[in-house]
Amino acid sequence: MQRKAYVPGVATLLAALLAGCTGGGALGGEADDSKPGETGSTTAAAEPGKYRTLREPCSQVEPGTLDSMLPGIEEMPDEEQQEKAYEGEPTVTYDTDRRVGCRWKVESSDATHHLLVDFERVVSYDTAVSDDTRATEVYSSKAQKANLPEPSASTTDDEEQEGASDGDGDADAKPSGDTGTDGGESGKGKGSDKAKDKDKGDADDSASGGSPTEAVTPPGLEPRILEDLGDEAFLDDALTTAASATRHRTVTVVFRTSNVIVTVEYDEQPGRRTDIPDSKEMQDKAQELAGKLADKLSE
Repeated sequence: MQRKAYVPGVATLLAALLAGCTGGGALGGEADDSKPGETGSTTAAAEPGKYRTLREPCSQVEPGTLDSMLPGIEEMPDEEQQEKAYEGEPTVTYDTDRRVGCRWKVESSDATHHLLVDFERVVSYDTAVSDDTRATEVYSSKAQKANLPEPSASTTDDEEQEGASDGDGDADAKPSGDTGTDGGESGKGKGSDKAKDKDKGDADDSASGGSPTEAVTPPGLEPRILEDLGDEAFLDDALTTAASATRHRTVTVVFRTSNVIVTVEYDEQPGRRTDIPDSKEMQDKAQELAGKLADKLSE
């Protein structure tokens, strides 16, 4: 009789210890549904990313694209030099299974162009975090470093304010001498845009080159989030200016597809200090290349 009474006591004690270790009793009886030997959902490994390898980067850009983005490559007199220019130069990485890249550089009488294509395969070493989730974090970090503005919110606010000004008439007028439904602020903005266009034209023709601050990214082409490119993407446009130096523009397109992040960096440095690289043309070419690389990844 003592043996029969002792065994249930041991079983009760073991059950209490197990419940204390798993915490099942504190979570609404989840342990009641588990089977012997199961450790619960916390040990289930997160899904791996879609991509397990990376392609050779220098072969991903077609010769026709290089002809367009690197003016002067077709006119190279030395065939061996031209062949090397088309081939590109692989970037130095410590783990080609995780990151690869390729660079191209072509100098011509008008300008020097650089092109970089970089592929990064993100792998999560946390079994509870998927590769895609980790890649999203890495992409977000890159977007934050680019200091992208938020045009959607500001544009909406501007449109609402402009509509309110048109409807209220002089009610929103300020003592600064504003007249008409457009208001002084609106007129100031239009005048500023015209001045910027004029400054840009003057900078192209002026021997002195004008002030470096006059060269700005045209309206509508500012750094921004891109739609319909991979799972998420953004574009950055930076014009670097310095006194007594040529100006060069760098357009960067970054997009993520599953656990792979692709970066396209396109740079132009004119031969003359008074020249300003065309923002729209460079952005169009960089986005076109990014779209082609995204298509290749989806194949």
